[in-house]
Parts: sequence; structure tokens; C-alpha cells
Amino acid sequence: MSAFLSLKKISSNKPPTCSAVIVAAGLSSRCKGEDKLFHLINDKPVLAYTIEAFENSALINEIIIVTREDKFEQIGALCKRGGYHKTTKIMGGGLTRADSVVNGIFAVSNKAKLIAIHDGARPCIDTKLIDNTILAAAKFQAAAPAVKISPTIKRVQGGVITETVDRESLYEIQTPQIFRAEIIKAALTNAVKKSIPVTDDCQAAEIIGALVHIVEGSHNNIKITNPEDLAFAKAILSKPK
Repeated sequence: MSAFLSLKKISSNKPPTCSAVIVAAGLSSRCKGEDKLFHLINDKPVLAYTIEAFENSALINEIIIVTREDKFEQIGALCKRGGYHKTTKIMGGGLTRADSVVNGIFAVSNKAKLIAIHDGARPCIDTKLIDNTILAAAKFQAAAPAVKISPTIKRVQGGVITETVDRESLYEIQTPQIFRAEIIKAALTNAVKKSIPVTDDCQAAEIIGALVHIVEGSHNNIKITNPEDLAFAKAILSKPK
């Protein structure tokens, strides 16, 4: 039986207002000094592909971009050049990713009932996956795309394999991670105030007891971390649609 949420069970009624927070405040430390978000793929910056996917979603009402202050002007020019009219604010990042996301979620419109949080370095996200995740979050309060882990996973200590991990219930969680606004605001405020290290926004929600439903993600929805990922992203983004 599939663990993925069946979208056939989700109401087709218009979902609540959804704002997107795109997190683009990293230092690209593992990309050998190159700012991966402005690496050109087919003459378009990586970040432009990310923004464009949300711009093209009829279910997204506004886009907030969180970045380093030295990138404000560059991103503002990028949005103007691309005609990304849903981008309403460019916010400064914080010391940690959680700090940066908090800056973004508290800058969204007061009308936003849902907040989508997405990595700026995931340019291969497609609008259909964004919409599917919004519909799931509208019904279940919190949702995220996921793909089942297929490689064999080993637990290692001191350079020696100690256990083969049962992968049946293991999934890689992607973004956008989408929540009712009050849930994610409470979750991340709690994590930041208590200095709880969280690896993603779902973890912050889990800590306060929220249940996050998963929808089927895409193996193409990669996060660019290393230089090799840029070549993979180019191959995906260069495919004819």
C-alpha cells in the first residue's frame, strides 16, 4: 500500500490564500566559492527558475524572498527582469536557516492562511507539485513532498557497519513544506526561542505535535549543494516541456 496521500480524496474547492517564502540566504560554501543561486543555466540564474515555478502557480498569492542583504539589489533586479510580480518583499536572512525562515513567515500577508517554505536552491520544482502540496496542506493543515529511499542504508560507527537499516518506512522529505500559518509560526518561534536545532521546517512542526502529511515528490526536485548538482539541474531544466 502506498504511503503517499491520494490527491483524489482532496476537495477541488479553492484552497485558502497561500504565501510562499523562498529561502535564499545561504553562503554556497560547498560550491567552491560560486554563488549557486546565480549560476546561469541556459542564460537564466538558478534562483529565477525557482521563483518562476511559484509565480506560475495560480494557488500562490505572494512570494517573499529571504536572502543576504548584499543580494537585495541583485534579486530585486532579477524579479523585475523576469516579471515576477508576486514577489512582494525581499527580507534579510538570520544566523541560521530557522532564523531566516522566521523572518520570512512573519513578513507574509495577514490574509495568508497557508505558508509554503521552499529552498531557493531547488530550481527543478514544478508548479504541479507545488499545487498538489498546497491542496494537501489545505485539507490536512501541513504537507510536504517526499520520495521513498531506495538505496541500502547502513549505520556505521568507527568506520565499521553496525546495522542495516530497514528502509521500508524511510523517505526523503523535499520542499515546498506547507503549513497552516499559525502552525508554522508557532513551531519555528518555539524552535528559535529554545535554540532547538532543526534540519527542516517539518521537524519544527513535529516538535509541537503537528502531523505532516506527505504527497509524492519528484526525484527531479533536487537541492543544489555541490558543483556536480549544477550539471544535474541543467540536464533536468534543459529537457523540453
